[in-house]
Amino acid sequence: MVASNLVLLGNAGDVGRAVLEQLRAQDVPVRVMVRRDDERAAELRGLGGEVVLGDLTRPESVAAALEGVGRMYFAMPVSPDHLLAATVVASVAREHGDLDALVGMSQMTVSQMTATSTAESRQQRLHWLAEQVLNWSGLPVVHIRPTSFLDNPLFTVLPARTIRESGTIALPFGTGRTSPVAVEDVARVVATVLRDPGPHIGHVYELTGPRSVDMTEMAEEFSRALGTPVTYVDVPPDEWRAGVLAKVGLPSHTEEHIATMARLHRENRYDRATNDVQQVTGVPARSVEEFVAARRDFYLG
Repeated sequence: MVASNLVLLGNAGDVGRAVLEQLRAQDVPVRVMVRRDDERAAELRGLGGEVVLGDLTRPESVAAALEGVGRMYFAMPVSPDHLLAATVVASVAREHGDLDALVGMSQMTVSQMTATSTAESRQQRLHWLAEQVLNWSGLPVVHIRPTSFLDNPLFTVLPARTIRESGTIALPFGTGRTSPVAVEDVARVVATVLRDPGPHIGHVYELTGPRSVDMTEMAEEFSRALGTPVTYVDVPPDEWRAGVLAKVGLPSHTEEHIATMARLHRENRYDRATNDVQQVTGVPARSVEEFVAARRDFYLG
């Protein structure tokens, strides 16, 4: 029996939307699960997706969405329900599905974690546990572990504000190094795997930018991209959380996760670089300079 090539995207956030566009450009049929039939759902239809209403934490809606599906992309926004959703998807896919690939979006921090480590955020712990559940399910799983996204507010909205105000990037990363990866590059990996999953089953892909840099080096890349001097200012973590992060108004679970990411950066836990993006797609991940140069107007205002 030939498995269906219909792909279910369990999330249509930034990565999922880019995956949808790339798959439809190759005429791969795509079904997208959304929680509300709103303007965003209409946009996804306009991109060629078959939109269905559903909730990854509700088994009945997952079962309906999986009907006729051969490949699934599992992802969620930062949420305390991540482990529940992973367990529901794995359980329903085992009982009702006929998948030849389940591509799970995780985090690269999981690569450094153990069953008893405690330094990570609650969200990172949920990702670690979710990977265990997916592995135990016996389904044909591929784990995608990106490091921090270049598109994250840490590297977009917050620097844009301080670059306009003072020509600086103000973050609490100390001398820690980092290698953030662009959403588009992560989406290229996911789409490549979903188009032809066979060679990738059982693999873990750790996705980073092309090199690891400290924040002074990152500021130099911003300077070259924007054509204006940008310097790094190290902000004490507590001052940054109270004076910047707390004012964003994020849910407590999300705020704790981002604050932990900042602390782990300061502890140099993000000093890592791989060539997995190029290995999977044949095209290298874009650099900080390339990413910023393409968004010059956004950063300069």
